[in-house]
Amino acid sequence: MTLDAYLADPTSRFATVAMTDTNGLLRGQMVSVKSLAGIAKAGMGMSPVTFALDPTDVVLNIPGISDEASDFHDDPLIVDASTVRRLPWSKPGYDLLVLTNYGGATSELCPRSMLQRVLGRAADAGYVPKYGMELEYTLFDETPESAREKGYRNLKTATMHKSHDLVLYQVQQTEWYEALAEICEPLKISLAKMHEEIGGGFLEACIAAGTGLEPADQLVLLKNFVRALAQRQGKCVTFMPRWTEDADSQSIHLHVSLADKAGKPVFHDPTGKNNVSQTFRHFLGGLQRYIGDMTLIFQPTVNSYRRFAPGTFAPPGLTWGFENRTTCFRIVGHDAGSLRVENRLPGADTNPYLTVAATVAAGVAGIMEGIEPEPEVIGNGYVQDNAGPDFARSMPEAIERLSGSTFAKDWLGERFVNAFVASRQSQYDEFRKKVPDVELQRFFDLG
Repeated sequence: MTLDAYLADPTSRFATVAMTDTNGLLRGQMVSVKSLAGIAKAGMGMSPVTFALDPTDVVLNIPGISDEASDFHDDPLIVDASTVRRLPWSKPGYDLLVLTNYGGATSELCPRSMLQRVLGRAADAGYVPKYGMELEYTLFDETPESAREKGYRNLKTATMHKSHDLVLYQVQQTEWYEALAEICEPLKISLAKMHEEIGGGFLEACIAAGTGLEPADQLVLLKNFVRALAQRQGKCVTFMPRWTEDADSQSIHLHVSLADKAGKPVFHDPTGKNNVSQTFRHFLGGLQRYIGDMTLIFQPTVNSYRRFAPGTFAPPGLTWGFENRTTCFRIVGHDAGSLRVENRLPGADTNPYLTVAATVAAGVAGIMEGIEPEPEVIGNGYVQDNAGPDFARSMPEAIERLSGSTFAKDWLGERFVNAFVASRQSQYDEFRKKVPDVELQRFFDLG
């Protein structure tokens, strides 16, 4: 079904026009087919203040967007007709979904527009990224209401025990797995695999690799509709990097390879160690040099930094290694068709468009500048000293490093960097005022 065909169908009544905010949440409106015809040509108005909203619509401070100088005007969302999909539970005639990105000046703040610009710049340098993503989440036998009533403590996870790849639990949850696979068909999500992860109720779903905006579009849709599916089944999910101190950390792992304009993979060299080309080494060098200053992209919330507590599978530093899960940048594969790097830094709370954009930017810049990586990590990276480049270990450090990064302002845009930094500073300042329950328990009586 194309957009034009839906508009021409006399049984069509409504459609959903959506964009992706900074948090990776879909926001949009259900519009009549008559309205959709005009929107497809001229766009749909939405205020840029959308980019200042936290997930529960707390308005974060962004100068000129949500502060006292803002007029809260609308800017146009431009429809991307190639993204037409079907909503999985809606009736025919009400089930079209189409994605958009901002046009005009607000495109500088728009995550989808930014990824488009970064991919264009990579293409200008002669490279076409191919990428796929793995999404980790925890499924609960709780509704959002029951979880809130419990104060988000002592929640019942969908499975009781740690169960990595345990087929018993996969079979036990057949209805969940099959329902998730089923909704991916109308949403045009290329779901490659699903499995049990490390921890009770801890699951993973993987998007097949592709090019352009499509894999990032698909992961945004997956995150949003996994939530919807859970709620429709009387359950709930979380993508918090660390929702309890007893759980492992949750992340999005991004797998990236490059081809030249003729489609030939450039990461593979049969004469190199582990078949790694010099181009691939320079890509790794770029990741190590520039990713740390963009930590805030990969760890965007106050909860993100709890993921790096001792004993989790979070990366120990900006290290790399061949088939080594104890490093941040893991080389995977052996031949020209499979050789790639897995970026293990992003938390499950990241925006997929921003995650891909920052990773591709750092790697391609490494190639263009001929940056050599630090020595490969051999063995367990968690027990070795990490004297090399590192990511930010706290939100204030991440804010400071992104704010001062000329690289990020060059590749991601100065206006985006300034706005994103301001919004994260606003979030951090708000949470600094809070008194956590654990502090009351620890210090109230005898502190």
